[in-house]
Amino acid sequence: MGRPVTTLFMLMSLDGKISTGASDELDVDRDFPLIDGLKEGLHQYYEIEQTTDLWSFNTGLVQAKMGVNEKPLPEKTPVSFVVLDNHHLKESGVIYFCAKSSQFVLITSNKNHPAFNVQEDNLHIIFQENLSLGKALEDLKKDFGCERLTVQSGGTLNGMFLREKLFDYVDVVVAPVLVGGKDTATLIDGKSLLKRDELSGLGVLELQDCTVLKNSYIRLRYRVIG
Repeated sequence: MGRPVTTLFMLMSLDGKISTGASDELDVDRDFPLIDGLKEGLHQYYEIEQTTDLWSFNTGLVQAKMGVNEKPLPEKTPVSFVVLDNHHLKESGVIYFCAKSSQFVLITSNKNHPAFNVQEDNLHIIFQENLSLGKALEDLKKDFGCERLTVQSGGTLNGMFLREKLFDYVDVVVAPVLVGGKDTATLIDGKSLLKRDELSGLGVLELQDCTVLKNSYIRLRYRVIG
């Protein structure tokens, strides 16, 4: 395969929501720890997250919501981070990821991105005038030796991975909660199918494992077969 093996790994509600609401103020990582019935079992998701691939894919939008532009510099980790971003990461956010990452790869279509002003040995920039996820993944494998990649991005980008057939596995932890709201982000958002002849864009899954966790949490692992 000319690209890394990719796994979508996310925490979601039973109705597929990956946020607690439709504003930047609301966020699973900030809100679930405050809610009785959810906070007790939440640690299991983060423990599983520590066992995922050593290459992690995310977006500047999600990371900006999590405050990386304002956070103090973290300790170095063995994880290499890949972030797709055009304007959400500030220079401080880029430096944050350089400090945290084994290798930090930024994918951008913004020729004026603040990352171009940062001089760090482990910073690499994939510049694309027009975004091509498939080509970016090929570059990650060819130029940086990325063999396996865990994707933890937002619903819109997850939808792009799905439509371009770039997911190999799906690994989700289901929290015992219903969120609702048609504008709240789900596991897969983005462009909807409109015609029957577009059904090839579906992601058909084969269940690999179902694990009942504590406090009514569930882990589901699938292989993408179509």
